[in-house]
Formats: sequence, structure tokens, C-alpha cells
Amino acid sequence: MIDRALAFNSNLSEAWYWGGWVKIWLGEPETAIERFARAIRLNPLDPFMSGIQTGISHAHFFLGHYDDAASWAAMVLQGNPDFQPALRMDAASHAMARRPEQADQAMLRLRQLNPALRVSNLKDFLGPYRRAEDLSRYEEGLRQAGLPE
Repeated sequence: MIDRALAFNSNLSEAWYWGGWVKIWLGEPETAIERFARAIRLNPLDPFMSGIQTGISHAHFFLGHYDDAASWAAMVLQGNPDFQPALRMDAASHAMARRPEQADQAMLRLRQLNPALRVSNLKDFLGPYRRAEDLSRYEEGLRQAGLPE
């Protein structure tokens, strides 16, 4: 449906935004980055900018670019410090990059905002990841950051 929307209007930034998330969930992080970048070019003041930047953070995380993932999450958190998807990615990225202090700080804030969050119920908060290894990597990053089982 997103591809059909883009065929009708290739300047529809919202379709590029959601197309980026779909590519994340399908396990195509490189293509997701391209779609998110197009959404930013088309609408640099998009009210969904936190979601776009968080999506880029996810894509870099799944590519193993943990420093880039943490940088994109930090951009989101500057303007929206309680945005839980960015906090999760910030914690997981720092943990996987072997920066436990930063991971602990993000996890502390995340646990304050959502004390019920656990590795065991993480799927309730995430999109439909097609590749099991993506979900496993995300869980492992959050586990290393201190998220309880």
C-alpha cells in the first residue's frame, strides 16, 4: 500500500516515513535509512521527526553501527527526553557499544517511565520484526543495559 501511495504522490513524506518503518520490520535497514532520509528532505519540519530519527537509529542498530544508532537516539532525546522508543534504542546501542554508564542512564529513565517493561514483554511494545535475529539483538542490547527478564 505504501508503494502504491508513493506511485500516486512521490512527495508524500508520510509514506516515506512509514515505508522506512516497514523496511525496518522486514529486515532491510539500508533501504529504511534511504526512506527516512527522503522523508526528512521532503518535510524537514515534520511533526513525526522523533519517529523518523528513531527509525534511523533502529536501522543503524540493526546494521551493527551502534555509535550512529546512539547518536540518532540522542538527537531525539534532546527534544523529547521521555520518548520511550528512543530511550530503548539509546540504552541498547550504548550497551552493545560497551558504554555501560550511558546505557545505565538511559535504562534508569526508561524504567522510571515504564516500570513494567521487561525483556519478556518487550514484544508488546515493538513492531512486527520479521527477522528473529533483529528482535534477539534488540533484546540482548536491552538485557545488557539492565532490563530485567
